[in-house]
Amino acid sequence: MAPRGACAAARPNAADWRANGVRGERFGSTGLGHGIVQGFKELGWIVGRNVSIDYRFGAGDADRMRAYAEELVGLAPAVILAHTSPVTAALQQATRTIPIVFVDVFAPVGQRFVSNLARPGGNITGFSSVEPEMGGKWLGVLKEVAPLLARVAVIFNPETGPFSPLFLRAVETAAPSFAVKPIATPVSRRCRHRTCY
Repeated sequence: MAPRGACAAARPNAADWRANGVRGERFGSTGLGHGIVQGFKELGWIVGRNVSIDYRFGAGDADRMRAYAEELVGLAPAVILAHTSPVTAALQQATRTIPIVFVDVFAPVGQRFVSNLARPGGNITGFSSVEPEMGGKWLGVLKEVAPLLARVAVIFNPETGPFSPLFLRAVETAAPSFAVKPIATPVSRRCRHRTCY
């Protein structure tokens, strides 16, 4: 599993390979990081020989993600891989010209990363795994598992979950059909969970 808020920038024909990590994590040693290196190798791009990959990890910290986005854009890479919505948002603010490929991003159209899925436009494209409408489906599953459910907390971090309002809206729209009251519960990273509720 890749660390939360990771990104990598690839630069062809670089003489060196620099990798930075946070909290001792190495994106390159994760499944996603290894897959990138292996994919490049299969295409003839060898790390340390004719391509350089720079890694950064936001570790769930929005300020760090923005700083790393600026730092990676400053390296003028050929392409940037963004893992998660907060990283993609930070990179979108940092550049409109360097190609960005995202993975593990929710609702890329709703978050305005792309104009539509068939023709993304701009400098951003990628892979989406979940759409906001799933929020209503998840509520249905909860009601199936706990038929007496009357209230449900929708817990999210507004700093690192810019897609949260889209999911909350889907839950709020579906809630009356399940006779459930949704409770929006924003929790920030700075909050100790006992004091957040």
